[in-house]
Amino acid sequence: MSIPATDNSATVPPTRRSTSVPRRSGAVFVAAGIFLSRILGLVRTHFLTGALGQSIAADAWVYASRIPNFLNNLFGEGSLSASFIPVYASLVRDGNEEEAGRTAGAVAAILGLIVAVGVALGVLFAGPITSVIASGLNEPGREATRALTIRLTRILFPSAGLVVMCAWCLGVLNSHRRFFMSYAVQGLSNIVLIIALLIFRHSPDLAHIVTMVAWASVVGAALMFLVQLPRVLSLVKRLRISLGRGHEPTRAVIRNAIPAFVGRGVNQISAFIDLWIASYLPSTLAGLLGYSQNLYMLPVSLFGMSISAAELAEMSHVHGSAGDEAYTATLRARLDTGLRRIAFFVVPSAMAFFALGGVVVALIFEGGRFGRSQSQLTWSIVAGSGVGLLAATMGRLYSSTYYVLRDTKTPLKYAAIRVTLTTILGWLLAIWVPRWFHINPKWGAAGLTASAGMAAWVEFTLLRRTMNKRIGRTGVAAAFTTKLWFAAAVSAAVGWGVKLLLPFHQPIFAGAIIVAVYGAAYFALTAAFRIPESRQLFKRARSLL
Repeated sequence: MSIPATDNSATVPPTRRSTSVPRRSGAVFVAAGIFLSRILGLVRTHFLTGALGQSIAADAWVYASRIPNFLNNLFGEGSLSASFIPVYASLVRDGNEEEAGRTAGAVAAILGLIVAVGVALGVLFAGPITSVIASGLNEPGREATRALTIRLTRILFPSAGLVVMCAWCLGVLNSHRRFFMSYAVQGLSNIVLIIALLIFRHSPDLAHIVTMVAWASVVGAALMFLVQLPRVLSLVKRLRISLGRGHEPTRAVIRNAIPAFVGRGVNQISAFIDLWIASYLPSTLAGLLGYSQNLYMLPVSLFGMSISAAELAEMSHVHGSAGDEAYTATLRARLDTGLRRIAFFVVPSAMAFFALGGVVVALIFEGGRFGRSQSQLTWSIVAGSGVGLLAATMGRLYSSTYYVLRDTKTPLKYAAIRVTLTTILGWLLAIWVPRWFHINPKWGAAGLTASAGMAAWVEFTLLRRTMNKRIGRTGVAAAFTTKLWFAAAVSAAVGWGVKLLLPFHQPIFAGAIIVAVYGAAYFALTAAFRIPESRQLFKRARSLL
């Protein structure tokens, strides 16, 4: 059952009513910040792959960076976006600085206390935690990977705790419609990691390289928090640090947070299941899974997260309730517009993963200890990720809309179904199918990513169907997506033609040319099909010239 939109609203009644579609520049600023951070992330990954290649050090880095990340997954951006932003943004909207300051201070205090305990327990019990989550590392012959994973996990737990506090800063900044800084600042961590890799990447001791990178991650997370804090303090005029006992807006945040935390917990279980299954794949494949995830997350972050984060904040500033037709019409308009924009950018991303993944992987990753054979295997993993790319990104926007309606239970329920399917399909496609059909076990990594994509489509379908019952018909027209897929397929064929006809020898130069041709062909075809999103981009580009 969903929570009514008025249950957890601010204590001050609305003084005005606005059901017009708010400004849409928020997603642009979020995308710009994420783009800057992700580009730096790809540069970091390029140096990381060159330094570690396909090795047990790369495996240990993937395991260790994922295990402490449960703090951020449970208490970080996703949970705060669902629970804190709708309540705090409504207080900001109504000009109630006193209540907004008390709410922000209480959330910061509670979050800080939880993070401190979580980091301490994580550092103390890193060994047992690793043994449970990555149980495949307990098998004979994996001792070195397990020992290095435990060492890195202990180092990275404080980094994860600082990232959670950065999520509190993001919640405040987004509520005040300061979108760019909270996402762009994430690039600071990547800059610190790049500097560390430039210094240590030529060391013959891969364990030493990855240990220095882990310490650099802690420094980067601290810088992220310290850079945002002054701006946050300037926005929260009457910040009061307390545990918020008896404070109604804080209790509203907690009420919203409980199912959100459970929902994020379900997602975290999914991430741990992926690690658990990956630990039973052949040694050194986990590192390639980690590299491919960095590439997969680029369109998810740029188009799924940016649009969803901006729309969550903007929708939260709109007055109304779920039974108000004008209010639901505004939500439908924002939701449908956001879905079209996501599809416009994500469809060609998925097609690039399928058809040009080898070119893209070579462009970004090849060099140093990462060669042609690693590129081909990573391509298969990236192609598997493309299966559910569109569903996963559009599903984020649907979840944000549920959060605006103060309903965190429905996304939780469907996330649980997705996790169950991912577990069954992941174990089947990654482990058992290769055994049954005598396929090289290394290809099981692609089965693992494809299984997550299949489950994402089921979750997306359920989210859309239930939302349609709540606010009316939503979604992207089939004719629209068909044009996008056709344009992407033709553009991929053009890209392959360039690859076959021209004698490229350098993968970076070849990849840059082919990707540029692919992108230009896609935008030209969608403009010819009179896709509004493409024509708007051309107008913006022309205005900048």
